[in-house]
Formats: sequence, structure tokens, C-alpha cells
Amino acid sequence: MNRNSINQNLELPDFSNSGTILRTLVIVNLLGLLAAYLRSTDWREMLSQWSNIAAVSQPLLISSLVVFYLIEKRLRDYSYPYAVFALFAIEGLLGVIAHWLSEPIFEISLERYWVLSLVTLGFLLWYFNLRSRALSPALAEARLQALQARIRPHFLFNSINAVLSLIRTEPSMAEKALEDLADLFRVLMADNRKLTTISREIELCREYLELEKLRLGERLQTEWHIDKMPRDAMIPPLILQPLVENAIYHGIEPSLEIGVISIHIYLRRNEVHVVIRNPYTPGKQAHREGNKMALANIRERLSLHYDVEAGMNSELMGNVFQIHITLPYIKESERHA
Repeated sequence: MNRNSINQNLELPDFSNSGTILRTLVIVNLLGLLAAYLRSTDWREMLSQWSNIAAVSQPLLISSLVVFYLIEKRLRDYSYPYAVFALFAIEGLLGVIAHWLSEPIFEISLERYWVLSLVTLGFLLWYFNLRSRALSPALAEARLQALQARIRPHFLFNSINAVLSLIRTEPSMAEKALEDLADLFRVLMADNRKLTTISREIELCREYLELEKLRLGERLQTEWHIDKMPRDAMIPPLILQPLVENAIYHGIEPSLEIGVISIHIYLRRNEVHVVIRNPYTPGKQAHREGNKMALANIRERLSLHYDVEAGMNSELMGNVFQIHITLPYIKESERHA
């Protein structure tokens, strides 16, 4: 599944995605195991047959994955039929090379190499297209729309009440709050299936925090640590704001004391890390189930966008609750290319 867009009917598997690579390895080895089972009478013979099949198929499989990874970006410049034709042509050529290199060791004809590689490739393309159709557009778009972070109704009412209280005393502040509120809901109502820049997400978070500051006052304190943030990174929209909202809802609201929400965003080993911490007051966490639901929704959105390449962990460290998200570093220039 192409991680930059999940709104496609037919598309090549994303050979740079670790989930695609892992599934390919598992499927090919399971097919080899099935072939060994059909050709054997007991489990010992089956293991022997499987090892022989693996000795032939694994070098071809690994070389195919490497080549497909290297040429993937070029293949996406072509239509799906031409790209598939190119894959089969390359796989046929790799079969010739594999046959030439292994001929002194294995007595397998070139035709068998071609059947082995081309049938397997066809099955993999069929599987990934089937999986892609299961996720998009009918299912994935509906689930993404359903999983988009929705600002809780009480936030809207509280923000409007805060603006009303400022209209006479602080008209300029009330105008700015209304602009932030309109901008926030404009993003929420947009089609949020495509990736956006992390800078835009931070801007949205700041607008949201300014609105919440009107209600919570000095109780809400925020620390930003974004000096090492890659500003051209692309991330799913409405990922940061719901996490910040979650931190306020579960960490600031239950307590009458001043609370600090810290947001760390940095780049490490070609991965974007987002770490959000909020206070945790034992005995005052009245919304645990809602917290789990919000985190589960975001985790599922990350899976739909990135498969297994993104992750989210949550942990309680004393009086601090932490959310840590890792995302693959996709540059804005690469996405447009």
C-alpha cells in the first residue's frame, strides 16, 4: 500500500514499506512449505523438500525485493499495466540470472525458474491488490473519516462562552479566538486523507491551545521542544491536536493545580519522533476508557497510513503520562515528486 495516498483503486505494492517486505517473505515461504507438503509423505521429507525449495527460491526472492525497492519510484511514473509488465519482465530476467548462477548446483530448467518466479509474483500482486481494495476506497476511506479526531462538543460550547465573555472587555482577543476556532473547524471538516506538513499540524495545535487557554487560564502551561524537528516532514493530519486535546482532557482538567504539557518532536535515524507528556494525578483520572479509545483510534489511523512502519507507545512514569509516536520521515519534496 502506498503510504503517501491510500485513496487508490489499483496501485503497486510499496516495496519500500517494511510491512510489504515482511508479508512477501511470509507468503513466499508459506507457498514453499505448501509445495513441500504436497510432495512429501511425512514431516521429515517435508522439511527436506522445504529446505531444497528455500535454497532455490530465497536468493531469487531477496534479489527481486532489492531490485523492486531500487526502481519503485520510477515505476510509479507509469500506469499500473505498464508497471506490472515491467515487474514481470524484470522478474523473468532475474530468473535467467538465477538459473545461470545456480546451474552448476541445482538441476532446474530455466522454464521452472520462470514458473516459480512469475507465478509467485502474479500471486503477490493479486494479494496486495486484494488487500488494497479491502482497505480503500470503500473501507479505508470510511474508517479514516470515522476515525478522524473529533473535538469534543464541550470544547465548542466552552470556546463560544469564552469568546462571548471577551467581546466587551477584549474585542481584539475575541476576534483572534474566533479566527482560531474557524480555522480549526475548517481543518476538521476537510478531506483529511492526505498527508500534511508537520509545521501545519503544529500551527493547528497552537491555535487549539490558545482557545483552551481562554478556558483554563494559568492552569494550562505548554512546553515546546521542536528545535530538532524536520519542518518538511509529512504526517497524517489531525494526529498532534487530538493527542494534545487528550492530554488536556485527562491531565489538566481533573486537577485544579497548574499542569504542564510538553511536546517533543525530533528526527532520529530517518524517523520522526513525537513525544507528548501530561500530568497524571492518581485517583482523578475519570476518563480512562475514553483515553484508551482515543489512543486506539490514532493507532489505527497510523496503521492505515503506514502499515507497520509507524508505532505508538504509551506509558505511565510516576506522575507523568507519556505518548511516544514514531513515523517514517517522508519529505514534502518526495511526496510531491
